[in-house]
Parts: sequence; C-alpha cells; structure tokens
Amino acid sequence: MTVILKAKPVIESLTTSLTADAAHVTATLGRKPHLTVVLVGDDPASAIYVRNKQRRAEEVGVQSETIRLNADVSQAEVVAKVQQLNADPAVDGIIVQLPLPNQIDADVIINTIADAKDVDGFTLAATGRLWTLPKNSQATVGPCTPLGIMALLDYYGIDVAGKNAVIVGRSNIVGKPMAAMLLNRGATVTIAHSQTTDLKAATQTADIIVAATGRRNLITADMVKPGATIIDVGMNRYVDAAGKKHLTGDVDYANVAPIAGAITPVPGGVGPMTVNMLLKQTIAAAARTAAE
Repeated sequence: MTVILKAKPVIESLTTSLTADAAHVTATLGRKPHLTVVLVGDDPASAIYVRNKQRRAEEVGVQSETIRLNADVSQAEVVAKVQQLNADPAVDGIIVQLPLPNQIDADVIINTIADAKDVDGFTLAATGRLWTLPKNSQATVGPCTPLGIMALLDYYGIDVAGKNAVIVGRSNIVGKPMAAMLLNRGATVTIAHSQTTDLKAATQTADIIVAATGRRNLITADMVKPGATIIDVGMNRYVDAAGKKHLTGDVDYANVAPIAGAITPVPGGVGPMTVNMLLKQTIAAAARTAAE
C-alpha cells in the first residue's frame, strides 16, 4: 500500500520542538526570536506566502514583521534596507520574498543579507557550506524546501543511502540544494532539467523522484518505477472547464500514487514543511545570538 507522506504529523511534532526552542530563546534574550520579511511590490501570491509565514510564526512564538517596499523601488534602496536590518541586533533572521521586480538583481540582494541572518539559506556562503559538508552528515542550514523534504523523509523512515535519486529541476531554491543534501546522505543523484533529452529514461530507474519544475502533471505513471518514492514540490493553480479552481503538483497524482511506494500530496505535502524549516532556522539564529 502506498504511503502518503503528509506534512501534518511532522508539523505536529515540529510544533512542540519549535515552541519549546523559541520559549527558551525568549527567556534567555528577553525577547522573542525575530524574523523580518522584506516584500517588494504587491504580487498577490507573495502576499499570501508572507501572511502564511506570519501566522505560523505567531503559533510557535516567533515575532514576524513585514517591511513593504513599492514595486518601483531602486536596487540601491533595497540594499540599504537589508543593510539596516543586518545592523539591527533585534533582528535574527532576514528574508527577501521572491520574485523581485525586474529592475532588481535578486542575487545582489540575497548576498547582501548577513551570513548570520540568512535563514533562507540562499547566500553564496550558505551554498558553499552545503556543498562542503562532511560525508553522511546532516544539513542543518540551507534552503528551506529541501530541508523540509529531508525532514519528511526522515520522519517516515525513508533511507536515501544507496538509492538512485532523480531531481527534475535545477533551481538554486530546490533542485541544486536538494542534490547536495541527497548526495551527502549517500544517494546517487541525477539532476534532470529542460535540456534533458529523455526524461522518462532518467526517471524510470529512480528509487526517489523529486519533481520541482512548476509544470502540471509532468511526471506520469509510465515514468515511475513501481515502489518509488515521489516527492512533488510543484504548486500549480488552474481552472477546469467547469470554472472550478484547483491546486496540483508536477506529478499526475491520481495515476502515479497507486504504483508508488510513497508520495507527497499537493496540497499538504512539501509546501507546509518549507515555512516550518524557515522558522526552525530563525530560532536557531536567535539561539546563536543568545549564546554569544
């Protein structure tokens, strides 16, 4: 029987530990762990993501604030704001909500964030650490979605060592850091992408497939080995012929789930894990401050 890798029980467990850790930091510092989100423009999806982060932060005892900047803000102004937050001792974690307007180079902004306050794990320093971890060690800091996926796999007892893992997607947010984490835990990793000539050939022998492309139903049943573990990172919204709105992943869930050994649902799988890893890293950053 297929194991459905739901985030809910993992998050219930995380809630206990995150709340306790946040309370300990609060008692030591005399204030709650503090996360600041910089939101540029008025993209509706970004606004929803930020609200979800704030709501979850409040639940576990993390103070979250949002700094809103106009869509026509200059790159220099965003850099200055991030530098101001870097210098603020009351701020433990900084994230800049992506995407950013075209006039702003996201790499410049991300790498302006102080290393100690990079709780999204996107800076060059964080990337370098991730790729140079000691063999078989556990990544504790890094991009939040891959960290959430590893937490899901660990919770459900899915050992990746010795497994063939195919990651479909090569972004700096999911694909590349996911490869580093799986490789470090002993998996044999292949990254497939838009220029892969035969995606089916790559996935058919995979023990683990991580789909992170933003293309609805890209992974179909004929591409999956029976018993494989399927991690669906996709979040695709569409309206059917009857006008009903749907949220689906990159995997044809209805047809793939019956042959998979384990699979994440969309929604309710990878998505909720991401914000919890963000808060875990924020609390950890505050704990480092408390220990100084």
